[in-house]
Amino acid sequence: MGRLCPGGHRSPKSLMHLNIHRKFRLLRFRLFRLYCPLLRITPCLESPVTTPTIPKALPSAEDVALARESGRVLSTVLQTRAETQQIDFHDDKGAVRSVTLPTTALRLLLDVLTEIGQGNAVTVIPIHAELTTQEAADLLNVSRPFLVQLLEKGEIPFHKIGTHRRVRYQDVIAYKHRIDAERRKALDELAAQAQELGMGY
Repeated sequence: MGRLCPGGHRSPKSLMHLNIHRKFRLLRFRLFRLYCPLLRITPCLESPVTTPTIPKALPSAEDVALARESGRVLSTVLQTRAETQQIDFHDDKGAVRSVTLPTTALRLLLDVLTEIGQGNAVTVIPIHAELTTQEAADLLNVSRPFLVQLLEKGEIPFHKIGTHRRVRYQDVIAYKHRIDAERRKALDELAAQAQELGMGY
């Protein structure tokens, strides 16, 4: 309860704290609205989520160790401004085959090795690739029905091929970046409100 002034009215300081608490509750509600979709909760009335088409198998411990070592070697090779690199491959008969690759492709390979070295599964998707609604839902880690709701609300552009919806990969990533930015902003506001309340965030 806030401190009352003579006459039964709340003091200005008490009103200020009451206002901060209200803002704090509102901010927590906003955070719940932003993070709730990430829980991937599907109501019983929704159709079950189909098997994901994006691979989710994690690399083995041997693959992780090999990726880390290969990544370290490749990173030293890529300290160059050359546009191409020549790599020698040895087949099972001992013959050597030389392949010239764009340096940009090797930088992408380094990114892949870095992710595998951290134990993450990797899928390479072209920027202009078109995804099914299930693939887009898997990419955002939400249920397919929730993804369809986003499409119908105009949150993510889509088009139809016959009766099937298709979503561009870059549009899905643009939505993800936008919602991530909103979450970071809400968290910053929450931390600022907590500092005002002396909660030590």
